[in-house]
Amino acid sequence: MKSIRHISRSPAQTRSLAAHLGKSLIPGDVVALTGELGAGKTEFVKGLAGGLGVPEEEVASPSFAIAHEYGGRLPLLHLDLYRLPELPPDFLPDLEDYLSGRFVVAVEWAERLGSLLPEDAVKVHLVVTGPEEREITLTAQSKRGEQLLFCLRNNITETGVS
Repeated sequence: MKSIRHISRSPAQTRSLAAHLGKSLIPGDVVALTGELGAGKTEFVKGLAGGLGVPEEEVASPSFAIAHEYGGRLPLLHLDLYRLPELPPDFLPDLEDYLSGRFVVAVEWAERLGSLLPEDAVKVHLVVTGPEEREITLTAQSKRGEQLLFCLRNNITETGVS
C-alpha cells in the first residue's frame, strides 16, 4: 500500500491537488473520500471534476439527491452517502451500475459502502488541521492506485500545487 500525505492551506489548493489526480483518471476508477463534515470532500470532488474537464462551478454536494452525473472529458459520478448511514436494498442495483466501470466515481462518506467499496479504490482522507488547512492522505490499494499516486506525485513535483 502506497500513500501520499499533503497539507492544503486553502480550498483552492485542495481543488488543485484533486485536479492533478483527475487528469489521470479513467472510467472504472473510484475515489473514496472520508473525513468529518466540512473537511473538504466536496472541494476535492470539484477539483477532480476540473481535472476531468467539468467546470468546477457545476459541482455541488449531492447530499439530498445522493448522486450527480457530470459530463466532461470522461463521465463523473459524484455520490454523497451522508444521508444514508445504511444503504437501502433498493439502492444496491444502482450502485452496482455506477461501479460497473462506465464512470469515474467519487464517493463522499465512502466508509458507508463497507464491503461494497471496490478494493482498488483510491482512498482520500481529509482532516481539518486549521481554519483553512487540511491534511489530505491519499492511499493506493492496488497497482492501478499506485500508478495514479505515482502520476500525482510527479505532477505535484513538476507543477506544484497552487
